[in-house]
Amino acid sequence: MQYKDPITLQRTCDAVLIPEGIPITIEQGTIVYITQALGGSYTVNINGNLARLDGSAADALGLDLDEEDALENETHEIIDNGCVAEDMVWEQLRTCYDPEIPINIVELGLIYNCEIKSLDIGNRVEITMTLTAPGCGMGEFLAEDVRNKLRQIPNVTEAAVELTFDPPWNQTMMSDAARLQTGLY
Repeated sequence: MQYKDPITLQRTCDAVLIPEGIPITIEQGTIVYITQALGGSYTVNINGNLARLDGSAADALGLDLDEEDALENETHEIIDNGCVAEDMVWEQLRTCYDPEIPINIVELGLIYNCEIKSLDIGNRVEITMTLTAPGCGMGEFLAEDVRNKLRQIPNVTEAAVELTFDPPWNQTMMSDAARLQTGLY
């Protein structure tokens, strides 16, 4: 969906300044422009700066909260045999987006390793990932987004994310589709 019109914030919202990762408050009545609405969060332009709002701010932006967004923080109980299929983990990781680049973290090549470990009750998913830039202040916010999304998968009771910069990310780690989309082919 494309957004180009200004939006007047209908209530005060907490946000995170991009790329610094500094928490801010955007006051009711402030005019913002949505630049990205992916993965249950919103990136807005506010006075020339980018800020990330979580999905709970949809109403403040005058948008309807998607059913998917409403379930964002829901965790699942143990079902069936208690196993977790790795393809479900990768599918869920594809719902996490870099707040500045409208491409999911899998296609960006940010995921280095994915392990599923069986626990007495449930499973632990361990992700090793990187960021597009080592100094990015959004690292912990992106890691928390990944943890939250992984805990939505049935039978996942724990999720851990390790940020690493070895090897450093570069554009060749992007999928062909991501490079085409960004014009970096």
